[in-house]
Amino acid sequence: MYAVIETGGKQYQVKEGDVIFIEKLASQAEEKISFDKVLAVGKDDAITVGAPYVDGASVAATVLKNGKGKKITVFTYKPKKGEKTKQGHRQPYTQVRIDAINA
Repeated sequence: MYAVIETGGKQYQVKEGDVIFIEKLASQAEEKISFDKVLAVGKDDAITVGAPYVDGASVAATVLKNGKGKKITVFTYKPKKGEKTKQGHRQPYTQVRIDAINA
């Protein structure tokens, strides 16, 4: 069984036991969370698609940790003007483990 959930403006296809990195949530490590925005649920040969969400479906998960991704360098410049800026960025994330899909 799998489900397609929406969180942080992105969509993820998940199965039980999957560990995924999503946009940062306001949750601490080892905290239980639930995703109610389930777009689709697939079983053996059947798929249920919501309009826009599947009624009564949810996905239970456990927060493993919060952290920051690798640093990227953002460099912008304007040619012939001598104008340039260099910045770094580390995107925050939340790592979650999918425990159950309730359809």
